[in-house]
Amino acid sequence: MKTLITGATGFLGGALARRLHSLGWDVTALGRNPAKLNQLEDEGMHALHSDITKKDGLNAAFNGQEIIFHCAALPSPWGSFEKFYQANVIGTRNVVQACLENKIKRLVYVSTPSLYFDYGSRTNVKENDPLPEPISHYAHTKRLAEEEVDKGFANGLAVVSIRPRALFGEGDTVIFPRLIPRLKSGRLPILGDGENVVDLTYIQNVVDALLLCAESPVNTLGKTYNITNGEPIKIWKLIERICDELGYPHPSRKVSYKTANTAASALEFLYSLIPYSPEPPLTRVSVSMMANNTTLDISAAKADLGYQPKVSVEEGVQRFLKWWKENN
Repeated sequence: MKTLITGATGFLGGALARRLHSLGWDVTALGRNPAKLNQLEDEGMHALHSDITKKDGLNAAFNGQEIIFHCAALPSPWGSFEKFYQANVIGTRNVVQACLENKIKRLVYVSTPSLYFDYGSRTNVKENDPLPEPISHYAHTKRLAEEEVDKGFANGLAVVSIRPRALFGEGDTVIFPRLIPRLKSGRLPILGDGENVVDLTYIQNVVDALLLCAESPVNTLGKTYNITNGEPIKIWKLIERICDELGYPHPSRKVSYKTANTAASALEFLYSLIPYSPEPPLTRVSVSMMANNTTLDISAAKADLGYQPKVSVEEGVQRFLKWWKENN
Protein backbone atom coordinates (compact mmCIF):
# COMPACT_ATOMS: atom_id res chain seq x y z
CA MET A 1 0.00 0.00 0.00
CA LYS A 2 1.36 3.42 -0.97
CA THR A 3 0.75 6.12 1.62
CA LEU A 4 1.75 9.70 2.34
CA ILE A 5 1.66 11.15 5.84
CA THR A 6 1.50 14.90 6.40
CA GLY A 7 3.04 16.02 9.67
CA ALA A 8 5.27 12.96 9.67
CA THR A 9 7.90 14.78 11.72
CA GLY A 10 5.40 15.29 14.55
CA PHE A 11 4.62 13.01 17.49
CA LEU A 12 1.66 11.16 15.95
CA GLY A 13 2.80 11.34 12.33
CA GLY A 14 6.20 9.90 13.20
CA ALA A 15 4.72 7.02 15.20
CA LEU A 16 2.32 6.25 12.34
CA ALA A 17 5.09 6.38 9.72
CA ARG A 18 7.21 3.91 11.66
CA ARG A 19 4.32 1.53 12.24
CA LEU A 20 3.28 1.50 8.58
CA HIS A 21 6.87 1.05 7.44
CA SER A 22 7.23 -1.93 9.80
CA LEU A 23 4.11 -3.44 8.22
CA GLY A 24 5.60 -3.17 4.74
CA TRP A 25 3.73 -0.12 3.47
CA ASP A 26 5.45 2.17 0.98
CA VAL A 27 5.63 5.29 3.16
CA THR A 28 6.26 8.87 2.08
CA ALA A 29 6.86 11.15 5.05
CA LEU A 30 6.02 14.81 4.49
CA GLY A 31 7.08 17.43 7.02
CA ARG A 32 9.05 20.57 7.77
CA ASN A 33 11.69 19.33 10.23
CA PRO A 34 14.79 18.44 8.17
CA ALA A 35 16.54 16.53 10.97
CA LYS A 36 13.53 14.30 11.64
CA LEU A 37 12.93 13.81 7.91
CA ASN A 38 16.52 12.67 7.52
CA GLN A 39 16.01 10.21 10.36
CA LEU A 40 12.89 8.75 8.73
CA GLU A 41 14.76 8.51 5.44
CA ASP A 42 17.61 6.68 7.17
CA GLU A 43 15.01 4.21 8.44
CA GLY A 44 13.97 3.43 4.86
CA MET A 45 11.10 5.80 4.14
CA HIS A 46 10.73 8.40 1.42
CA ALA A 47 11.01 11.91 2.87
CA LEU A 48 9.75 15.20 1.46
CA HIS A 49 10.42 18.60 2.97
CA SER A 50 7.19 20.42 2.23
CA ASP A 51 4.81 23.04 3.57
CA ILE A 52 1.15 22.14 3.08
CA THR A 53 0.17 25.80 3.19
CA LYS A 54 1.88 26.07 -0.20
CA LYS A 55 -0.21 24.25 -2.78
CA ASP A 56 2.63 24.00 -5.29
CA GLY A 57 4.28 20.62 -4.98
CA LEU A 58 1.44 18.80 -3.25
CA ASN A 59 0.06 17.39 -6.50
CA ALA A 60 3.41 15.87 -7.39
CA ALA A 61 3.76 14.44 -3.88
CA PHE A 62 0.23 12.97 -3.90
CA ASN A 63 0.49 11.51 -7.41
CA GLY A 64 0.36 7.72 -7.26
CA GLN A 65 -0.50 7.54 -3.57
CA GLU A 66 -3.42 5.42 -2.33
CA ILE A 67 -3.99 6.51 1.29
CA ILE A 68 -3.28 9.97 2.71
CA PHE A 69 -3.02 10.45 6.47
CA HIS A 70 -3.36 14.16 7.28
CA CYS A 71 -1.71 14.58 10.70
CA ALA A 72 -0.14 18.01 10.18
CA ALA A 73 -1.45 20.88 12.30
CA LEU A 74 -0.44 23.81 14.47
CA PRO A 75 -1.66 22.64 17.91
CA SER A 76 -0.30 25.33 20.22
CA PRO A 77 -2.60 27.04 22.76
CA TRP A 78 -1.01 30.39 21.88
CA GLY A 79 -0.25 32.37 18.73
CA SER A 80 -1.81 34.60 16.09
CA PHE A 81 -5.03 33.57 14.40
CA GLU A 82 -3.43 33.94 10.97
CA LYS A 83 -0.74 31.36 11.74
CA PHE A 84 -3.35 28.86 12.89
CA TYR A 85 -5.55 29.64 9.89
CA GLN A 86 -2.76 29.06 7.39
CA ALA A 87 -1.59 25.80 8.98
CA ASN A 88 -4.93 24.25 9.89
CA VAL A 89 -7.43 25.62 7.36
CA ILE A 90 -5.45 26.49 4.23
CA GLY A 91 -3.22 23.46 4.76
CA THR A 92 -6.23 21.14 5.03
CA ARG A 93 -7.91 22.79 2.04
CA ASN A 94 -4.79 22.14 -0.04
CA VAL A 95 -4.59 18.52 1.13
CA VAL A 96 -8.25 17.88 0.29
CA GLN A 97 -7.87 19.47 -3.15
CA ALA A 98 -4.74 17.44 -3.90
CA CYS A 99 -6.59 14.27 -2.85
CA LEU A 100 -9.47 15.03 -5.21
CA GLU A 101 -7.21 15.94 -8.12
CA ASN A 102 -5.13 12.77 -7.70
CA LYS A 103 -8.11 10.44 -7.09
CA ILE A 104 -6.77 9.33 -3.71
CA LYS A 105 -8.43 6.14 -2.49
CA ARG A 106 -8.96 7.47 1.03
CA LEU A 107 -8.06 10.40 3.28
CA VAL A 108 -7.76 9.84 7.02
CA TYR A 109 -7.89 13.14 8.87
CA VAL A 110 -6.75 13.89 12.43
CA SER A 111 -8.96 16.52 14.07
CA THR A 112 -9.22 17.38 17.77
CA PRO A 113 -11.65 17.12 20.71
CA SER A 114 -10.67 20.69 21.61
CA LEU A 115 -13.79 21.53 19.59
CA TYR A 116 -15.92 20.21 22.47
CA PHE A 117 -14.65 22.22 25.38
CA ASP A 118 -15.71 25.57 26.80
CA TYR A 119 -13.64 26.12 29.99
CA GLY A 120 -15.96 23.88 32.01
CA SER A 121 -16.26 20.19 32.80
CA ARG A 122 -17.72 17.96 30.09
CA THR A 123 -17.96 14.19 30.37
CA ASN A 124 -18.89 11.36 28.01
CA VAL A 125 -19.02 13.78 25.09
CA LYS A 126 -20.34 12.24 21.87
CA GLU A 127 -19.28 13.21 18.36
CA ASN A 128 -22.69 14.69 17.53
CA ASP A 129 -23.10 16.72 20.73
CA PRO A 130 -23.52 20.47 20.13
CA LEU A 131 -20.24 22.32 19.70
CA PRO A 132 -19.64 25.41 21.86
CA GLU A 133 -17.93 28.56 20.70
CA PRO A 134 -14.26 27.68 20.14
CA ILE A 135 -12.05 28.30 23.18
CA SER A 136 -8.87 29.01 21.19
CA HIS A 137 -7.53 29.85 17.74
CA TYR A 138 -6.53 26.19 17.50
CA ALA A 139 -10.05 24.91 18.18
CA HIS A 140 -11.56 27.56 15.88
CA THR A 141 -9.33 26.72 12.93
CA LYS A 142 -9.61 22.96 13.42
CA ARG A 143 -13.38 23.37 13.30
CA LEU A 144 -13.00 25.27 10.01
CA ALA A 145 -10.64 22.54 8.82
CA GLU A 146 -13.31 19.92 9.48
CA GLU A 147 -15.59 21.95 7.22
CA GLU A 148 -12.96 21.72 4.46
CA VAL A 149 -12.90 17.95 4.93
CA ASP A 150 -16.71 17.83 4.78
CA LYS A 151 -16.60 19.75 1.47
CA GLY A 152 -14.17 17.18 0.13
CA PHE A 153 -16.50 14.36 1.14
CA ALA A 154 -19.42 16.13 -0.56
CA ASN A 155 -17.30 16.25 -3.72
CA GLY A 156 -16.64 12.52 -3.69
CA LEU A 157 -13.59 12.14 -1.47
CA ALA A 158 -13.61 9.04 0.72
CA VAL A 159 -12.60 10.35 4.14
CA VAL A 160 -12.73 9.25 7.77
CA SER A 161 -11.74 11.56 10.66
CA ILE A 162 -10.75 11.06 14.28
CA ARG A 163 -10.63 13.31 17.33
CA PRO A 164 -7.98 11.76 19.60
CA ARG A 165 -7.77 13.06 23.15
CA ALA A 166 -4.52 13.98 24.98
CA LEU A 167 -1.89 11.81 23.32
CA PHE A 168 1.06 10.56 25.37
CA GLY A 169 3.82 8.00 25.09
CA GLU A 170 7.40 7.59 23.92
CA GLY A 171 8.41 10.65 21.92
CA ASP A 172 5.77 12.88 23.58
CA THR A 173 6.68 16.55 23.31
CA VAL A 174 3.46 18.10 24.62
CA ILE A 175 1.90 16.77 27.82
CA PHE A 176 4.29 15.17 30.30
CA PRO A 177 7.49 16.79 28.99
CA ARG A 178 5.91 20.17 29.79
CA LEU A 179 4.84 19.03 33.27
CA ILE A 180 7.96 17.15 34.38
CA PRO A 181 10.33 20.15 34.62
CA ARG A 182 7.80 21.93 36.83
CA LEU A 183 7.38 18.80 38.95
CA LYS A 184 11.15 18.56 39.34
CA SER A 185 11.37 22.16 40.50
CA GLY A 186 8.39 21.79 42.83
CA ARG A 187 6.66 24.73 41.14
CA LEU A 188 3.52 22.96 39.94
CA PRO A 189 0.47 23.58 42.15
CA ILE A 190 -2.65 21.46 42.07
CA LEU A 191 -5.19 23.35 39.98
CA GLY A 192 -8.74 22.87 41.24
CA ASP A 193 -9.63 20.27 43.85
CA GLY A 194 -7.27 17.60 42.51
CA GLU A 195 -10.11 15.15 41.97
CA ASN A 196 -10.91 15.86 38.31
CA VAL A 197 -11.14 12.98 35.86
CA VAL A 198 -9.75 13.07 32.32
CA ASP A 199 -9.21 10.87 29.31
CA LEU A 200 -5.74 10.21 27.93
CA THR A 201 -4.76 8.20 24.85
CA TYR A 202 -1.60 6.17 24.43
CA ILE A 203 0.09 6.98 21.14
CA GLN A 204 0.06 3.46 19.70
CA ASN A 205 -3.67 3.14 20.37
CA VAL A 206 -4.19 6.22 18.17
CA VAL A 207 -2.03 4.62 15.48
CA ASP A 208 -4.26 1.54 15.71
CA ALA A 209 -7.30 3.79 15.19
CA LEU A 210 -5.74 5.41 12.12
CA LEU A 211 -5.07 2.00 10.59
CA LEU A 212 -8.67 0.99 11.24
CA CYS A 213 -9.85 4.18 9.52
CA ALA A 214 -7.73 3.40 6.46
CA GLU A 215 -9.56 0.14 5.94
CA SER A 216 -12.96 0.80 7.53
CA PRO A 217 -16.26 -0.06 5.76
CA VAL A 218 -18.15 2.32 3.50
CA ASN A 219 -20.63 3.28 6.22
CA THR A 220 -17.83 5.06 8.11
CA LEU A 221 -17.02 7.47 5.26
CA GLY A 222 -17.71 11.10 6.06
CA LYS A 223 -17.84 10.38 9.81
CA THR A 224 -15.70 11.54 12.71
CA TYR A 225 -14.79 9.36 15.69
CA ASN A 226 -13.65 10.07 19.24
CA ILE A 227 -10.54 8.16 20.23
CA THR A 228 -9.31 7.73 23.82
CA ASN A 229 -7.96 4.95 26.04
CA GLY A 230 -11.51 4.48 27.33
CA GLU A 231 -10.39 4.52 30.98
CA PRO A 232 -10.88 7.95 32.59
CA ILE A 233 -8.34 8.64 35.34
CA LYS A 234 -7.73 11.20 38.07
CA ILE A 235 -4.97 13.23 36.44
CA TRP A 236 -3.44 14.44 39.71
CA LYS A 237 -3.16 10.87 41.01
CA LEU A 238 -1.30 10.00 37.81
CA ILE A 239 0.99 12.98 38.34
CA GLU A 240 1.77 11.68 41.83
CA ARG A 241 2.58 8.30 40.26
CA ILE A 242 5.03 9.99 37.89
CA CYS A 243 6.60 11.92 40.77
CA ASP A 244 7.14 8.68 42.70
CA GLU A 245 8.80 7.06 39.70
CA LEU A 246 11.11 10.03 39.08
CA GLY A 247 11.83 10.78 42.72
CA TYR A 248 10.12 14.18 42.82
CA PRO A 249 7.91 15.54 45.63
CA HIS A 250 4.15 15.45 45.08
CA PRO A 251 2.46 18.76 44.28
CA SER A 252 0.80 19.87 47.52
CA ARG A 253 -0.16 23.53 47.18
CA LYS A 254 -3.70 23.94 45.84
CA VAL A 255 -4.93 26.83 43.74
CA SER A 256 -8.66 27.07 43.10
CA TYR A 257 -9.90 26.95 39.53
CA LYS A 258 -11.30 30.46 39.86
CA THR A 259 -7.99 31.89 41.08
CA ALA A 260 -5.94 30.05 38.46
CA ASN A 261 -8.31 31.06 35.67
CA THR A 262 -8.19 34.71 36.76
CA ALA A 263 -4.38 34.63 36.81
CA ALA A 264 -4.30 32.98 33.38
CA SER A 265 -6.66 35.62 31.96
CA ALA A 266 -4.41 38.39 33.26
CA LEU A 267 -1.28 36.76 31.84
CA GLU A 268 -2.93 36.27 28.46
CA PHE A 269 -3.90 39.94 28.38
CA LEU A 270 -0.40 41.09 29.29
CA TYR A 271 1.29 38.78 26.78
CA SER A 272 -1.15 39.87 24.06
CA LEU A 273 0.27 43.38 24.37
CA ILE A 274 3.76 42.15 23.48
CA PRO A 275 4.43 41.75 19.73
CA TYR A 276 5.42 38.18 18.84
CA SER A 277 5.18 37.20 22.50
CA PRO A 278 5.86 33.61 23.59
CA GLU A 279 3.16 31.49 25.20
CA PRO A 280 2.28 32.70 28.71
CA PRO A 281 3.35 30.39 31.56
CA LEU A 282 -0.34 29.85 32.29
CA THR A 283 -3.29 29.97 29.88
CA ARG A 284 -7.02 29.53 30.41
CA VAL A 285 -6.92 26.46 28.17
CA SER A 286 -4.19 24.77 30.22
CA VAL A 287 -5.96 25.64 33.48
CA SER A 288 -9.21 24.18 32.18
CA MET A 289 -7.52 20.99 30.98
CA MET A 290 -5.80 20.44 34.35
CA ALA A 291 -8.70 21.40 36.64
CA ASN A 292 -11.88 20.18 34.93
CA ASN A 293 -13.40 16.82 34.05
CA THR A 294 -12.92 16.02 30.35
CA THR A 295 -13.95 12.64 28.97
CA LEU A 296 -15.25 11.38 25.64
CA ASP A 297 -17.63 8.63 24.57
CA ILE A 298 -15.82 6.19 22.24
CA SER A 299 -18.71 3.78 21.66
CA ALA A 300 -19.05 4.80 17.99
CA ALA A 301 -15.39 4.01 17.26
CA LYS A 302 -15.79 0.64 18.95
CA ALA A 303 -18.96 -0.21 17.03
CA ASP A 304 -18.06 1.15 13.58
CA LEU A 305 -14.28 0.78 13.42
CA GLY A 306 -13.77 -2.16 15.76
CA TYR A 307 -11.50 0.04 17.88
CA GLN A 308 -10.30 -1.45 21.16
CA PRO A 309 -7.48 0.22 23.12
CA LYS A 310 -4.75 -2.41 23.44
CA VAL A 311 -2.34 -0.58 25.75
CA SER A 312 -3.66 0.63 29.11
CA VAL A 313 -2.84 4.02 30.59
CA GLU A 314 -0.70 2.32 33.25
CA GLU A 315 1.31 0.34 30.71
CA GLY A 316 1.61 3.40 28.49
CA VAL A 317 2.92 5.47 31.39
CA GLN A 318 5.47 2.76 32.21
CA ARG A 319 6.66 2.77 28.61
CA PHE A 320 6.85 6.58 28.57
CA LEU A 321 8.80 6.76 31.84
CA LYS A 322 11.27 4.14 30.61
CA TRP A 323 11.81 6.18 27.44
CA TRP A 324 12.07 9.43 29.42
CA LYS A 325 14.75 8.06 31.75
CA GLU A 326 16.75 6.76 28.80
CA ASN A 327 16.58 10.06 26.90
CA ASN A 328 16.80 12.75 29.59
